[in-house]
Amino acid sequence: MKPQEQGEQQTHELLAHQRELLEREDPWTRAKRAGELITFHQDEVTELSRMRREAIEELVSGGTKQTDIAAKINMTKARLSKLLSSGPKPARAFLGTGKITVAIGGKQESQKTNPSAVISAEALAAYHAFSDLASSYNLDTEYELVPPPGMVRLNRTNLVVMTSPRLLPLVGQVLEADKHLAFESGAQGWYLRDRSTETIYRSPSDNGEPCDYAYIGRLPRPDGQGYFLYAAGIHAMGTKGAIHYLTENIEELYAKVKKKRFSTLIACHYDADTREITSTENVTPIYTA
Repeated sequence: MKPQEQGEQQTHELLAHQRELLEREDPWTRAKRAGELITFHQDEVTELSRMRREAIEELVSGGTKQTDIAAKINMTKARLSKLLSSGPKPARAFLGTGKITVAIGGKQESQKTNPSAVISAEALAAYHAFSDLASSYNLDTEYELVPPPGMVRLNRTNLVVMTSPRLLPLVGQVLEADKHLAFESGAQGWYLRDRSTETIYRSPSDNGEPCDYAYIGRLPRPDGQGYFLYAAGIHAMGTKGAIHYLTENIEELYAKVKKKRFSTLIACHYDADTREITSTENVTPIYTA
């Protein structure tokens, strides 16, 4: 769809929503629905502002003067400069376009008569670290505990999934679409494989070393209507490390992959006493589909 056609469609949708509100007699219903629509359209406006800033940054990096850009798009140079310094950051699109749901696989409490699903302290810390990252891009988050047997709903927008296929087997099925990297299991437990080089990565933490490996990628939704972001370690510290890596490298990642499918494996090192991540680095290339 051309930008002009997309703009016309959005205008028609906004007018349709306004007519819908006018037809509702109950003021409580109108107030609630109006709030929902304000949030919906504000997310769209923010995304358009982000796209505009990204396009302007591309022009500037290509050598076009800000004065010429401002004149061409009917904007004052002062307004353009402000947009470049305070508008929605281009890398925001790496995370989402609205409120993000972070789905985390849980496991049953042990030694309980009526056990409930819980998540590890490391997975919860990973969520809070991701929430801080999203907040820096003016994105809200909420987390969703996925109890055993891990039937996470993948067909939705602005979704991030954490934890390994051991707890979320549906994600394991989607991972089969990655021709470069894979989670696999055997007699010695779970491990990661680089299919391109046939290199196997087993967690050093299994031998007492404060290090784990993790997978980070953007995977296709089963319904074919988009992607979801996936981050998971072989163990929980790897998941925490994956989010640390994202926080440190999101700008570079977005510049390389934009909104496309990608996957990479990282090593994350941590302090054995404090359980805090000390460093992360790629151990495979950043593969793109």
